[in-house]
Amino acid sequence: MRQRILIGLALVLALLGGLYLYFAQPDQAQLSVAAVSGRTPRIEQPRAQIVPTIAVAKAVGWKAGEAPTPAAGLTVKAFAAGLDHPRWMYRLPNGDVLVAETNSPPREGGGITGLVMTYLMDKGGAGVPSANRITLLRDANGDGVAESRSVLLSGLNSPFGMALLDGYLYVADTDKLLRFPFKPGETKITAKPETIVTYPGGGNHWARNIIVAEDGKSLYLTVGSSSNIAENGMAAERGRANILQVYPDQKGYRIYAAGTRNPNGLALEPHTNALWVTVNERDMLGSDGPPDYMSAVEAGDNFGWPWYYWGGYPDRRVKPENPGLQQYSKRPDYALGPHTASLGLVFAAESRLGGQYMNGAFVGQHGSWNRQPVSGYKVIYIPFGEKGFPIPNVKPVDVLTGFLDQDGNARGRPVGVIFDATGSLLVADDVGNVIWRVSSK
Repeated sequence: MRQRILIGLALVLALLGGLYLYFAQPDQAQLSVAAVSGRTPRIEQPRAQIVPTIAVAKAVGWKAGEAPTPAAGLTVKAFAAGLDHPRWMYRLPNGDVLVAETNSPPREGGGITGLVMTYLMDKGGAGVPSANRITLLRDANGDGVAESRSVLLSGLNSPFGMALLDGYLYVADTDKLLRFPFKPGETKITAKPETIVTYPGGGNHWARNIIVAEDGKSLYLTVGSSSNIAENGMAAERGRANILQVYPDQKGYRIYAAGTRNPNGLALEPHTNALWVTVNERDMLGSDGPPDYMSAVEAGDNFGWPWYYWGGYPDRRVKPENPGLQQYSKRPDYALGPHTASLGLVFAAESRLGGQYMNGAFVGQHGSWNRQPVSGYKVIYIPFGEKGFPIPNVKPVDVLTGFLDQDGNARGRPVGVIFDATGSLLVADDVGNVIWRVSSK
């Protein structure tokens, strides 16, 4: 009798093990990244996963003498090295560059999800504590290398976006928007912060970006979702997955646009002055999608998260369903490939990289953690037309690659992108702890 029980138990365990191995197999991409990029990407049937594909590139950093690979006609060198997880940048009117040395706040939760998240963060180079500071970099002699640096602000709470407006430096912590009296040229701020507004912090998507709005009086601010598809309930997502318009004088805000799972880059298109955003889409629907995207944004837009993606494709995993939202879900303007983690965004108005880079957008792609093979891990350029939208049928152009070594390890991962005062492109690399400067030859 005992022998039969043991045999039965072994068969059950073997069946369960086989089922686990079947469902845990990495989902292999059937399409190229290019096929899921552009104004009309291919949107395949979703391949829902019980166990996510895990394929993040192992962070190894740069060896001495190594650097990313620029496109033809361009050159690259380190603008500043030895930083602590540099994620986002902001250029002041006098040419000084501010960099947020920052990372996720301590994450809550344990169990299997917590263990997987910790593993991914450590392997991908994001497991380090946040330095929680804004550092000022100065290239006084104009040679393309910051010869001096100083801690402008410290003791922050996972800071990210920065903006200068009416004599104040605004800093977006993960849970509140702060401002400090500031004049360009100063190298340290000692004033106590003034809180303008608060909002939900932390979660899976903790970074909060800001830019000055086209009216010159308010700011746009991103607040990403706490989860992938609201699997912890919509109550946990209250006030999240939105782009806010903040009115500093009134210390208030409105929801400008909604349904954006993880909005990051913000920029005003120079010809139309329209707001554009980069957004990271949902996971565990397969290696081929849905695509991350960039899009123009108008007041009242809803991009569908968590119920819909790419203008009305339903995500049947989300319960309860919301059929009334489908016809109102805005279709994004340009797909940036599946799981590329497209974060940084800057338009080419100040570019001095050559004629082919004079009208379009640069995007920093941090790189995938759940696609086989990996995607992203580079800086791309999207050519725009005269009407302020990407050219029809155009695919992204590689500007800076080589962040992955020949073994598939991540020597670096690009995040924020801005132009310096000379029109060269600065790229924050939070794994290499470097800011790279791309210029024309």
